[in-house]
Amino acid sequence: MSIRANPLPPLRSFPFSRSPNGRNPRVTMVIRSTTGVSVSTALPILTKLQKDCATPLPLLRNIADAMAKDMRDGLEVDGGSDLKMILSYVDSLPTGNERGLFYALDLGGTNFRVLRTQLGGKDERVIDTEFEQVSIPQDLMSGTSEELFDFIALALAKFVKKEGGKFVLPKNRSRETGFTFSFPVKQTSIDSGILIKWTKGFAVSGTPGRDIVACLNEAMGRQGLDMRVSALVNDTVATLAGARYWDNNVMVAVILGTGTNACYVEAVDAIPKLQGHNSISGRTIVNTEWGAFSNGLPLTEYDREMDAESINPGEQLFEKTISGMYLGEIVRRVLVRMEETGSLFGNYIPERLHTPFALGTPNISSMQQDTSQDLENVGSILYESIGVDSNLDARKMVVEVCDTIAKRGGRLAGAGIVGILQKMEEDSKGIVFGKRMVVAMDGGLYEHYPQYRRYLKEAVTELLGPELSGHVVIEHSKDGSGIGAALLAATNSIYEH
Repeated sequence: MSIRANPLPPLRSFPFSRSPNGRNPRVTMVIRSTTGVSVSTALPILTKLQKDCATPLPLLRNIADAMAKDMRDGLEVDGGSDLKMILSYVDSLPTGNERGLFYALDLGGTNFRVLRTQLGGKDERVIDTEFEQVSIPQDLMSGTSEELFDFIALALAKFVKKEGGKFVLPKNRSRETGFTFSFPVKQTSIDSGILIKWTKGFAVSGTPGRDIVACLNEAMGRQGLDMRVSALVNDTVATLAGARYWDNNVMVAVILGTGTNACYVEAVDAIPKLQGHNSISGRTIVNTEWGAFSNGLPLTEYDREMDAESINPGEQLFEKTISGMYLGEIVRRVLVRMEETGSLFGNYIPERLHTPFALGTPNISSMQQDTSQDLENVGSILYESIGVDSNLDARKMVVEVCDTIAKRGGRLAGAGIVGILQKMEEDSKGIVFGKRMVVAMDGGLYEHYPQYRRYLKEAVTELLGPELSGHVVIEHSKDGSGIGAALLAATNSIYEH
């Protein structure tokens, strides 16, 4: 990389002429001189960052090995490792034979989604699908349990009333729904789970410690809605189910978005902590909660500072190095250091540069997509997001920082995937890597950040080698969690298909 300290000359004000109708006021745009900008003093910071974020093959092997060990320890006993290894009680996976009308409710943030799908068995598969998204009023996020679930049940009842056309409920049947609930839950069966705590800005009273499915079922009863929850799942498990419907070789699902998680299909007899659970299929989906993984991660001073200032210091370290919530914030912290040490953006330091999370991961992804000669889009994003002016050399430096953080994140995520496959391979005594194995991926980070996606796949190939990696297919399963929850409602239906 060649970066030269060539400051831009001062620029004058550019007046915009009045519009023909004469009604627009005169606007003056002032572009500040960047004289004094120096990237040379920021170079040692970049060099150290790249060294601290390096993910050579031996480090990735250690991460994969540690992931596999933590998985095994977490299956042995609750609390056995950083990974919770939560049992989903999903023993029956979609086969394609499912028939009928099924619903899904997806609650994971400030919006929730309701969906219905008509399934036609092997021949017709998904005949039709409809969905609606509903925003949750701010006051309900800190209201009572009844208020929140009555609002959700009312929206679901209104959606049901629009049912028609290709959507047909067989006679003498109640409607069934899958419930994707992406908050911490202690699952007790396929259709029940105790809410541990609210997260993501929710503070609803009267719900923690209660069965979340019972809360929804009671609310649907109060609305006169004849519907029951037949499957409670999180978004990662639903993604696996949705992808599995189309491809029987899907055995792992990974979400890489604002947050991250992974789940996989496990043999019941490989779960020592699973007592007294009978599974007809002999297998179940295990939710790893891999964001809590922490062994051997290459952390920088910026990671440690961000973690110390977070709401959960010392926790979710894997998530804090690989997920969309944090990548942009790590880059911002590096740029603050470069500005303070070497005046990367000139003498004036805007307040926004010092505002946590002002620079988002979509920003750093967009900057890496800029292939123009003067990196004009990089300059625009820097100005609009954190209020800094930049010359070409500073922009090049910023792109290098973005790439360093994205590369580490993508490669660590790839090592995590290999760790899961490795654990499955060890238990199957060589069966896993000898056949086609599909990893279903979903989430905005994976979908919209091509460099990150490439680094992830490269790490998987490096770790497995060209022959074994040829059997592993990493496949994008866009928005699979919605249809997946409906499919799990079908596979766990109280009625015959």
